[in-house]
Amino acid sequence: VHASATADKAATTASEIELPPDYRDWQLSSVAHEAGNLNDLRAILGNDKAIKAYRNSTLPFPDGSIIARLAWAYTTSEENKKVFGRDQSFVAGAATNVQLMVRDSKKYAATGGWGFAQFTDGKPAAASALISCFSCHASASAHDYVFTHYAP
Repeated sequence: VHASATADKAATTASEIELPPDYRDWQLSSVAHEAGNLNDLRAILGNDKAIKAYRNSTLPFPDGSIIARLAWAYTTSEENKKVFGRDQSFVAGAATNVQLMVRDSKKYAATGGWGFAQFTDGKPAAASALISCFSCHASASAHDYVFTHYAP
């Protein structure tokens, strides 16, 4: 089972955030290519509350907003390479993980109102894997700690 597959049963992380069973049906807010050590492709999805906030440029995001980041290895399309004769097209390879940001301004007040979770193969990451989430997102405090902007 890939990390991006829907879990049969919601898994609970150390922060008690569950992987919603329908997250793959959420709307796309943006896509990204992360270079460097991660070198992955990402789809950023949002539940209805998050997408509405993205579209209306509502900050802070309302409580109940959930943003999901699905990531895959960045790889050459072998089919397109045969057609073009060179590495020109890139596609999603193996799934790496799913990360969630859950907005609850009271429960997660210490981390800017956001709870963080990560799942690999549908299983929650250990609490130690989540320690650096908020410190990294702190650089996006002007955008409610969310890196991704809505791409209409």
